[in-house]
Amino acid sequence: MTETRSPMPPDPATVSSAARLLSACRGGPVDRPPVWMMRQAGRYLPEYRAVREKVSFLELCRTPELAAEVSLQPFRRFAPDGVIFFSDILVPAEAMGVRVEFGDGGPSLPEPVRDAAAVARLSRFDPSDRLAFTGEILRTIAREVGDSAAVLGFCGAPWTLASYLVEGGGSRSFAVIKEMMARDPETLERLLALLADVAADVLSWQIASGAQAVQLFDTWAGELDAEDYRRWALPAVARAISGLRRGGAPVILYVNGCGHLIEAMSESGADVLSVDWRVPLSEARRRAPRLALQGNLDPGLLLGTPERVAERTSAMIAETGGVAHVVNLGHGILPSSRIECVEAFFQSVRSPSAARRRPAEVPA
Repeated sequence: MTETRSPMPPDPATVSSAARLLSACRGGPVDRPPVWMMRQAGRYLPEYRAVREKVSFLELCRTPELAAEVSLQPFRRFAPDGVIFFSDILVPAEAMGVRVEFGDGGPSLPEPVRDAAAVARLSRFDPSDRLAFTGEILRTIAREVGDSAAVLGFCGAPWTLASYLVEGGGSRSFAVIKEMMARDPETLERLLALLADVAADVLSWQIASGAQAVQLFDTWAGELDAEDYRRWALPAVARAISGLRRGGAPVILYVNGCGHLIEAMSESGADVLSVDWRVPLSEARRRAPRLALQGNLDPGLLLGTPERVAERTSAMIAETGGVAHVVNLGHGILPSSRIECVEAFFQSVRSPSAARRRPAEVPA
């Protein structure tokens, strides 16, 4: 990082929320840091629960008018600078030919992918055909928000998708995929390459449909040590990002438990590193000085008091000075989060002091 004086921030009266978020992703000047929340459409909102009572989770993901509606619910309540469309990272897996069931305990895959024959049965597909509904959802959101928020797309990263497919759902030990790493690496390599290409296709379709930035969720990659991350997860996510037809749309990479992986993540080709709450943003900035950062308030704080949320959010922004920083949580919002704490989170980012916290250095 070279010492460079921060440029004068734009006039807030002339900056749209969409422009603010996209500029921050590119390390450009902003009047204040932009803010949104991972899983910001969800069970903590009573209006979401009212919709969810009428349809199954998968029906909600596949019904454009309903998915657009729940995507917009937090936008109407909190006016975030980004609106991420409502879906699930396993929706593309189903389009590949994987049987996915969504229950109260999370997703399950009754027929896991554990050998070369199972991988061969999976297929790359045209998202404009098999996931046409996602395009309609994104176009609807884009029409509704205009430049009042950036429209965000997303997809599961290859390693995390592979973990679900091989394990047959979530896992505590990831023993099955780690056994595949050791005993059948060729099959795992083929699976990761296929999932990387599918992720690139899916995100490219989302961008063509109106997404202005996209995020890859590699939630389970933090279960790997640094050596195995570089061997397995990093090449796959880099392949996905390099395969994007992005048209200038920034790419955000999120890894939960990424404290030992910051330097490797910075080699992925992503524009923004989204880090979990365990890593101080000042440390992440020191270790990846050329990239924008996203995060990273502990979502557990939203179970507490508004005063504590405001205090910790302000301290988090002070670590970056609000420069090249997209304010977010360090993981998805919890279903039992308190609405008044969510309001305090957004309000503290919009406070005049958030625009004044500007250090003498910005990423070169």
